[in-house]
Amino acid sequence: ACSPVLQAARGYARPVTRKKKDIPSHLDDLPPTLLKKDYANLPIMNSVDDVVRRMLSLEMASQKEKMKVKTQQLVEKVRRSPNDNGSFEVQGKFKKGRMIRTLEEHLQRHPKDKRNRRCMLMDLDRRRKMLGYLRRVNYSTFENSCQQLGIQYSPPQPYTRRVTKRWLVKKAFCIKVFQEKQKLKAAERLKQRREWRARARAARTQQE
Repeated sequence: ACSPVLQAARGYARPVTRKKKDIPSHLDDLPPTLLKKDYANLPIMNSVDDVVRRMLSLEMASQKEKMKVKTQQLVEKVRRSPNDNGSFEVQGKFKKGRMIRTLEEHLQRHPKDKRNRRCMLMDLDRRRKMLGYLRRVNYSTFENSCQQLGIQYSPPQPYTRRVTKRWLVKKAFCIKVFQEKQKLKAAERLKQRREWRARARAARTQQE
């Protein structure tokens, strides 16, 4: 038998936690010397100091600024021409594609975050609808966009419902309620029409 002090120490002891593996990010391919989106096209950046250039580069940028640069790169991939700013794939930009990858990385680190999981599923559904529309309208552009952005499209499954006795009774009850409501609306409309006709007749008699 061990002493009570040792038992208390065992109760307070914590298990050794293993260090989590570093999850690779889709923003790792961005070079740290690349300038931010707001300063990339300024001609004065060629003559600034190295310290200033380093501060305005992606080395000290936040994730939001890196996402802007990544979005611009994705737009350049799916753009039909250098001056294309109005096509569906450029205006839609499949922004949710980059957001989905960011949420996937976040959920790998925090699997119990239900709010972000719900947002990711909503973004997946929205992107599937956009890709489905592009597939119906222009299949060649759809194939090129999926290939350039690394998206695997899966069409939505047809909705099927298991027919049960309870569901049939509920459906019949809802239909009956709807029919009764339509009858009440028809009676109210008929009453309003009669009132309007009576007012019109009274107005005609007064004019005569």
